[in-house]
Formats: sequence, C-alpha cells, structure tokens
Amino acid sequence: MKKTISFLVLTSLFFLGSCKENNEATQETTTTETSTDLSVGQEGVQDDASNPNIVQVASGSKDHSTLVAALKAAGLVTSLSNAGPFTVFAPTNAAFDKLPAGTVDDLLKPEKKGDLENILGYHTYVGVLKTEYMQDGQDFDMVYGGKVKITKKDDKTFVNGSEIVATIETSNGIIHVINDVLLPK
Repeated sequence: MKKTISFLVLTSLFFLGSCKENNEATQETTTTETSTDLSVGQEGVQDDASNPNIVQVASGSKDHSTLVAALKAAGLVTSLSNAGPFTVFAPTNAAFDKLPAGTVDDLLKPEKKGDLENILGYHTYVGVLKTEYMQDGQDFDMVYGGKVKITKKDDKTFVNGSEIVATIETSNGIIHVINDVLLPK
C-alpha cells in the first residue's frame, strides 16, 4: 500500500511539474508572439510562388530606383503592394534626370511628402488600363486628381505626350514604362 501511495504522489508531482513547465513555455511563446513587429504591411510578405506586385517589379528594375525611392519617401509602398488593381505610369531614372537640377532631391525631403504624393498619385490609376484597350483622345482620372490624356499614333501609345515604351503585367495591376515624369496641371 505504501508503494502505491508513493507511486501516486510521485506521478502527481511529475504531472504537476510538467504542467508548470508547459504553462511557462506557453507564456514565453505568447510573450514572443506579442512582441512581433506588426508594422510590416503587405510589402513585407515573402512569396516566391506568385507573380510579383508593382512595387516588387519596380524594386527589381535598375531603371526605376528613383521611382522606388520616391514611393518610399511618400509612404506609398504599402498602398501599391496591396491587391489593387492599379495601373502605374512608371517614369525611368532618365525621366527624373530630365527635371530641373535639385527637383528630385527637394521632393524626397519629408516636408515635401504631400507634393510627392500628388505627383506619384498623378502616375497611378485605380484599375487596369491595357494599351490595346486605350483609345486616342481618352482621358483617365488619376488617384490624386487630374486627368491624363491618351493619344495614339501609328502603333504607339502616349500618355500626356510621353510614349509608353514597355508594359509589364504584375499580380496587382500593370506598369507602363514612360520616359517622362507626368506633372499634374
């Protein structure tokens, strides 16, 4: 009988000890999960199986590093990483170089964030605009106000007079590469 009682006491102590360790591990896991950085938005999602989104494509292009820097400075990376669909008329680095000296550096300053948002919003349309469906003379309302005008000449398509030199479909829309920065009027 003493052996049975001793066995039950030892088993109970072992069981209680296991529960306490498990509870501490659960609390530790909960604490760790709570301290996870939740500020990472859609742009932080790692997905090598799906097609890249607009920001991922632009980030991977050596010709669009100025545009990506501008998107970051304006706080628009998360917006253009979301589901969309969006159409972005994406100026190349050479397009930004055409602006008067110091313009880009000035726009990247925190106090110019609103101006930068307006300019980049003027390059963004909510929806997908494929060149084959664009018609000569069409106007499209852009995200931050203003309209862009589409013109067609021969087999070429232009937005506000800037030729669309390449088109890239993405998971959340379409990018039309242009060689000019579109400025709201």
